[in-house]
Amino acid sequence: MVEITTPARVVVGVDGSSHSLDALRWAAQEARLRHASIEAVYAWRPPYIGEAGGMAAVAVSWDQLADSAQASLDLAVDTVAAEAPDVTFERRCLEGPPALTLVEEAKDAVMLVVGSRGHGGFLGLLLGSVAHHVAHHAPCPVVVVPPPADQR
Repeated sequence: MVEITTPARVVVGVDGSSHSLDALRWAAQEARLRHASIEAVYAWRPPYIGEAGGMAAVAVSWDQLADSAQASLDLAVDTVAAEAPDVTFERRCLEGPPALTLVEEAKDAVMLVVGSRGHGGFLGLLLGSVAHHVAHHAPCPVVVVPPPADQR
């Protein structure tokens, strides 16, 4: 009997923040050690009225939101891929709640990597809501990459 195995895959949550860029860099090093590929996932959802710190809602089309998310994902992956040319990167820009989307994408992954905080939430929190959720619900091991010591 011949067993077919899928290549090892490390899923990384990307949101354009410096914390997610740190997570992507860490994951690239780990993927190299594991001979795995990276699946960089940018999960986005449209803002709701009342979000963005109480700022007035701005009319933005669905396509503009998707394009902005894709551009952030591309910038992050292009930056880290240039530093790790021997690692294979796949990009997934998906509409959906980030925490739930990352847990779903992590099925059959060897690991899920996120930064300790992203763009949302409150300054001073040690762990953002997405990192907290995936740490409790992911179907694989989770690594939460802390910020550099000078940013803590």
